[in-house]
Amino acid sequence: MMADCLASGLNPLTHVVDYAWLKTSDDGLTILSNHIIMMVAAGVLLILLLPRWVRVPASGSELERLTPQGPRHAIEVICASLRDFVARPNLGPYTDRFIPYIWSVFFFILTCNLLGLLPLEPLTKPIMRLFGQEHGIYGTATGNIWVTGTLASCTLLMIVVNGLRLHGLRYVKHFFMGPIPINCLIAGLEVVGLLAKSFALAIRLFANMLAGHILLAVLVGFIGMAAGVSMWVGVAIGIPVVAGSIAIMMLELFVAFLQAFIFTFLSCVFIGQAVNLHHEGEDGHDSAHDAGSAHGH
Repeated sequence: MMADCLASGLNPLTHVVDYAWLKTSDDGLTILSNHIIMMVAAGVLLILLLPRWVRVPASGSELERLTPQGPRHAIEVICASLRDFVARPNLGPYTDRFIPYIWSVFFFILTCNLLGLLPLEPLTKPIMRLFGQEHGIYGTATGNIWVTGTLASCTLLMIVVNGLRLHGLRYVKHFFMGPIPINCLIAGLEVVGLLAKSFALAIRLFANMLAGHILLAVLVGFIGMAAGVSMWVGVAIGIPVVAGSIAIMMLELFVAFLQAFIFTFLSCVFIGQAVNLHHEGEDGHDSAHDAGSAHGH
């Protein structure tokens, strides 16, 4: 995917930028682009495959039907681990309320990350040339700051909306700590901190997914530049570069899972801080009251 654009020493960002296919105008909003297509592909794959993989077999003994195997087993392990070891320690009695969002975010980010590792450009470029386009369909959607920013904004909405929904003015009051006028300053800092958390979510995912692809592009670019000197220099440079690229690709595969987990984990932490106000000793509301509210909504 990267060799074509880098063999002649082109910008290593060429293969990670988002190419627009349909816009409202030359300088208008993008309606369809590479990253949008990859996001849609990730969503379609999840809708088609997940229900099929977790479906309980209709045939076989009861033991065989209730014992998860293959993809079903892997998905159940992931879901159970996220619920019991990530969501529940942070969300407490509200775990069941938010776990569908947590699962959805994890699998969507993971699928986008993994699709970005596939060498789709050589496969899609000939097809797109039939439609007069010079670029294939490929790319890591989570390497786009607009995508990660939107995901982080979804978590921010979950924080604010559910904080107000579950606790009302009590959620607003917890920003104003201390006596007047210090509490107003603290409230401003708390709001900035809340926005900074969402900003960190977006930047962390975007930067990590983008950096690995740029590194691979630069490494592959060395082969093209060395080959321009002589064939033997290209071979001498190409062997260690290919070996290093394979190692980095394995690392990228690990990072794809890691960054999906980190985004999910931090989302649980931030949402938990908003909905579990009793941990801060507010108003004298105890854990039993909040647990009762969680089951009552």
